[in-house]
Amino acid sequence: MADLDIFSDEFDAAVKAAIADATAETLKAGVPLFYRDDHTGLEVMEMPDGRIFEIRYLPGQPGDRHHEVLRELVRNVA
Repeated sequence: MADLDIFSDEFDAAVKAAIADATAETLKAGVPLFYRDDHTGLEVMEMPDGRIFEIRYLPGQPGDRHHEVLRELVRNVA
C-alpha cells in the first residue's frame, strides 16, 4: 500500500473527484442533496432537476419534514 499523504494535491484531487461522482450518482438516482454551500454559508437542497433551494433545518422533526424551504436560489453560471 502506498503512503497516504492527506495534504498532497493528489489526495485533494481524488477526494474532490469522489465527491463529484457521488453527487452526480445521487442526483441521477432522483434523490435530493442537502448541504451547506461553502461559498455562501447557506443550507441548501439541490433537486435532481437542477433547482436549488435555501432551506432551514427543523430539529426534532421526522425525516420527511426536517426542513423548510425558504426560497429558490439562482445558480451562478461562470
